Amino acid sequence: MNPFAARRARLAAGMEPGAVAVLATAPEVARNSDSDYPYRHDSYFYYLTGFTEPESVLVLVAAQSDAPARSILFCREKNVEREIWDGFRYGPEAARDTFGFDAAYPIGELDAHMARLLADVPVLYYALAHNAALDAQVAGWLKTVRAQARSGVAAPARTAHLLALLDEMRLLKDETEQGVMLRAATIAGAAHVRAMRAARPGMFEYELEAELLYEFRRNGAQFPAYTPIVAAGANACILHYSANNAQTVEGDLVLIDAGCEFDSYASDITRTFPVSGRFSEAQRILYELVLRAQDAALRAIVPGRPYSDVHEAALAVLAEGMLDVGLLDRTTWGSVDNVLAERAYSPFYMHGTGHWLGLDVHDSGSYRDLAAAGKPSRPLVPGMALTVEPGIYVRPGPGVPERFWNIGIRIEDDVIVDATGARVLSGSAPKTVLEIETLMAER
Repeated sequence: MNPFAARRARLAAGMEPGAVAVLATAPEVARNSDSDYPYRHDSYFYYLTGFTEPESVLVLVAAQSDAPARSILFCREKNVEREIWDGFRYGPEAARDTFGFDAAYPIGELDAHMARLLADVPVLYYALAHNAALDAQVAGWLKTVRAQARSGVAAPARTAHLLALLDEMRLLKDETEQGVMLRAATIAGAAHVRAMRAARPGMFEYELEAELLYEFRRNGAQFPAYTPIVAAGANACILHYSANNAQTVEGDLVLIDAGCEFDSYASDITRTFPVSGRFSEAQRILYELVLRAQDAALRAIVPGRPYSDVHEAALAVLAEGMLDVGLLDRTTWGSVDNVLAERAYSPFYMHGTGHWLGLDVHDSGSYRDLAAAGKPSRPLVPGMALTVEPGIYVRPGPGVPERFWNIGIRIEDDVIVDATGARVLSGSAPKTVLEIETLMAER
C-alpha cells in the first residue's frame, strides 16, 4: 500500500462507522489580470492523496458492518487542448490508478455525488470554517439531502472537524517523510554555505538572498519554504525582517533564516555569520552563548520529556549568560530563577525555541496534551519533527552595554525525535565559530 493510501485507511479507521469525510485542495489565486500565483496544493489534502492538481476534492467513506472503507477523488477531466496551454493533467481514470483511489470522477459531478453519498450518513467530517467555498457547498449538500426527508432519507445529524484528526496524524513523520525532510534540510544547508562563501562587505542583502534561491532551485527544491530573512547589522534584531534591501558594511553580522520546500516538505534553518569572515569579541561572546543555549535545548529532546523542556533548557542558559555578560544587572536580578520568574530576559529573547516542522514550516499539531487535565505540554515521541532556534537580540537602550548594541543572533536547526534523542537533519550548515570562520577564510 502506498503511504498516501495507508494514511487514508488510518483516517477512515478513526472515523465513526459509515461516516463521510470531505477535504478540498487549495484554490488557484490570481496575481494579476493575466497570471496566477505559483500554485501550491493544500497540505492536508496532499498528505492524504499525493495529488497536486487544483480543483480537486477527496471524499472518504468509513467502513461499516456491510461495506469496506472507500476513497473517492474528484478532479479535473482530461483535456488535451488545455494541456497544450497549462501542462499535463491526470484526469479521473489515471488519477484513480496512479494514486490508489477506489473511484474517481470529474470535479463537475461533485454536487450530484455528494447528495447521494451523504444520504443516511451519521456524521460529516470536513474542515470547518477552513474554506469558505467548501462551507457553502456543504450547506447546499445538506439542504439537498434534507429535502428527501419525506422519502425516509436522513441527512448527517452532526458535523465534526476533520483537521483535528489529521493534525494528530501529521505530527508523527514516517520514514518516507523523514527522508524527504532530510533532503530539504540538506539543500537548505548547502544554500547557507553558498551564502557564507559569497558574502563580502558592501553586498546587498538581496544579493545573498539570490545565492540562496539559486542553490534551492539548482538542487530541485520547488519553492522557498517561506520568504527568506537576510538581515545585516541592526536588521537582525527585527524577527520577521523581509525587506532584504540594505547594504552590508564591514563588521556586520548577517542573520539568514531560510529554508526550501522539497516535494512539499519544508526545511527551516538559521545561521548568523560575520560578513567580513571573522567575529568581533562582542559578537563571539553572544554567539557562543546562543550556541550553548541551543546545545542545551537539543539535549533536552528525549522521548517522554515534555516539549516545553526544550524551551526551558535554552532559557536557563540564556538567562545565566545575560547576567554573566552584563545584559542584565546581577545586582538588580540576583539569580537565574529571578530572571526567569520575572521574564527579565524578554527584551533580548522574546520568542519560543522552536515549532513543529513538516508539510508546513509551522506544522500542524498541538503543543499540549489536550486530553490531560490542565492540558500540560505534550511529551516528545519518536517521529516528531521540530526546529530548535534560540536567539538573542540587543537593541540600544539605557543600561545595555554599548558593545552589544544592534547585534542579533539566531541559530536554528531541523530535528527529528528518534528513540534516543534528537537527530539533527541540518548539520551540513556550519554553526560553530571555528567552522564558520574556517569556511569564510577559504573564499
